[in-house]
Amino acid sequence: MTPEELVQKLHWLGHDSFRLDGPPVIYFDPWRLRGKPPVADLVLVSHEHFDHCSPEDVAKVAGPHTVILAGGTAAGQLRGAQAVRPGDRLTVAGVEVEAVPAYNLNKFRAPGQPFHPKNAGHVGYVITIEGVRLYFAGDTDAIPEMGQIGCDVALLPVSGTYVMTVEEAVGAAQRLNPEIVVPMHYGAGIGTPQDGERFAILYPGRTVMLSVE
Repeated sequence: MTPEELVQKLHWLGHDSFRLDGPPVIYFDPWRLRGKPPVADLVLVSHEHFDHCSPEDVAKVAGPHTVILAGGTAAGQLRGAQAVRPGDRLTVAGVEVEAVPAYNLNKFRAPGQPFHPKNAGHVGYVITIEGVRLYFAGDTDAIPEMGQIGCDVALLPVSGTYVMTVEEAVGAAQRLNPEIVVPMHYGAGIGTPQDGERFAILYPGRTVMLSVE
């Protein structure tokens, strides 16, 4: 599989929510799912905030053999979920999964109180499918640990609301140096639809902008 072929299987479901068609079928932070979505082989939840950890939506895609991994305190809200922390590595349904840090450096709800504190254990994920590495950043700023993440495809937040600004995301993408960047976390009441367009203009590498399905 090539990075291009992987992105062709990727569906943006709005906000930070994605489905990667399989086999295996993988969901990232499923939220506000429409219709009758395909059953998941693997569900990856980044952290416990309601727009990322939705028990109702996870239940919509969970089957008898679905594996659910969740960062922060999200596992406690999801039936049958396994908690993961930054640095955890495991193989599920033939997919290598690595939980990586996701946190704020300069986005605060109050002085000294980040929206996503480092010690909360929130995660992004790097998955490897047929040799292609996809990085789902979760809710994060451009953190130093990104320098150790190698990936072919990066799903990066760009709205600047609780996460990286467009300019910060461009800097993060340049450090990550993937073949393809897919912007996320914009346009659905968080940030504006123009955030993704600005990223594509400013980032010198390849951007693929998905439409919400």
